[in-house]
Amino acid sequence: MTTNPHVNYETAPERYKHWTLSCEGQVAALTMNVNEDGGIKEGYKLKLNSYDLGVDIELHDAVQRIRFEHPAVRTVVVGSSRDRIFCSGANIFMLGKSTHAWKVNFCKFTNETRNGLEDSSRYSGLKFIAAVNGACAGGGYELAAACDEIILVDDRSSSVSLPEVPLLGVLPGTGGLTRLTDKRKVRHDLADIFCTTSEGVRGQKAKDWRLVDEVAKPAQFQQVVADRALALAAGSDRPADGKGVQLTPLRKEKGADTLDYEFVSIVIDRASRNATLTVRAPSSAQPADIAGIEAAGVKWWPLQMARELDDAILHMRTNELDIGTWILKTRGDSAAVLAVDATLEAHQSHWLVRETIGLLRRTLARLDVSSRSLFALIDEDSCSAGTLLEIALSADRIYMLALPGAPDRAPKITVSPMNFGMLPMVTAQSRIARRFYEDDAQVGAVRATVGRPLDAAQALALGLITADPDDLDWADETRLALEERASMSPDALTGLEANLRFNGKENMDTRIFGRLTAWQNWIFIRPNAVGEFGALKVYGSGNKAQFDMNRV
Repeated sequence: MTTNPHVNYETAPERYKHWTLSCEGQVAALTMNVNEDGGIKEGYKLKLNSYDLGVDIELHDAVQRIRFEHPAVRTVVVGSSRDRIFCSGANIFMLGKSTHAWKVNFCKFTNETRNGLEDSSRYSGLKFIAAVNGACAGGGYELAAACDEIILVDDRSSSVSLPEVPLLGVLPGTGGLTRLTDKRKVRHDLADIFCTTSEGVRGQKAKDWRLVDEVAKPAQFQQVVADRALALAAGSDRPADGKGVQLTPLRKEKGADTLDYEFVSIVIDRASRNATLTVRAPSSAQPADIAGIEAAGVKWWPLQMARELDDAILHMRTNELDIGTWILKTRGDSAAVLAVDATLEAHQSHWLVRETIGLLRRTLARLDVSSRSLFALIDEDSCSAGTLLEIALSADRIYMLALPGAPDRAPKITVSPMNFGMLPMVTAQSRIARRFYEDDAQVGAVRATVGRPLDAAQALALGLITADPDDLDWADETRLALEERASMSPDALTGLEANLRFNGKENMDTRIFGRLTAWQNWIFIRPNAVGEFGALKVYGSGNKAQFDMNRV
């Protein structure tokens, strides 16, 4: 089993090993040509345009750059420069050699990246076409299915397939089954055949089964793709004359137990197995008009803070597996955050503001689905207002310090319009609506306080916090809560938290994450997949998998 390397989620086009990004007018071409020797870990080759975490880190970066650096782009064509190969999916030898935690984090990130394509299509008018020019298997088809349309070359050999069950004894791990039913509405019996045969489906049959949207003969394939890209672009409102924002490298300093950015910091307590993640409000005046926002660019606080927080979450999820509890804190001037919120609300239709809100939305959603206990502590100097209040609302519990004898020093909570739907969870609910099961009276009571600072007693009465210890009990009560949490089974807590965080509404995104957590995780540790003679272990060795045939 290979060791897991330290993973850096930052990259840039000049460092890509596996993708080429080119933009021309309204259309971007994002072309896959995986370097076989460019795996993020040792011990396998990325043959046949198969991918590992490193390939997907580049994909995520490329899409992020299209969002912010190329606002004129309205359609992205995802293709391959390999002859007769689109993508053969996740690298099987990488999966076979990886730890369980690596496989799960890999699948989660690829899910988030593919869901992000659909998020941009839904909210930002950025559309995606999969130009399938050859074999498209497993995760390759899952990437295609995350696009708005799939166009398959009809050359009598190119096919789409989800062969994980017959070949590997596992499930399509990045939403394949869910998108077949919920998105593409493939009839369930046809989907059953599709997912239990390894040879795939070609040509007109693939279109008839709704596995692809269009098929084209080789001579017409490129023209059909180009025509569809322009047709999708015609329905978008991304600006032809928008001034892009270059996503420069984040400035961060990493110590043995610390990670510091300008607005985000992490301090790890290894003995207690927890980390304190602090997000800071802007420290200087922020622009309130579009000209000022464009001038600030990548240094505009909500954009920079979201990029830093996103990177910090990914670092902690992948590189700090033993740190089971994240203590969420905020610092700074609430008025400064509320002013930024007012700017975001006022200019939400402008492409750069819209993309910044999108990055905030996806980053906070990444926090929601992280398999860590999240405890928010609102103490003196906290800044639990508007957008930064969302960090506390994502937590499993919120403790807020009560200082009835010193109201001037007491921390406050302030809600803003940003808390009522502009930054939804993957359930498409606001965190306040999720908190109160969309009860109109309770949500309305909180909405009535917009802009008014609430002390601990008022926040507790509204149900916005879990407990309000005073200064005599604060240290002991929060310490005991954290120690108790650290003593419990991480496996049980992960299941508990996922069930409680995503109560009520279900949609395609929640089913994708839920099925990854409950089904794929279980299958990933079963001997039929990863035992000595499991399908994932013996693939490519010439040996036949040996299954325990007990169905219970």
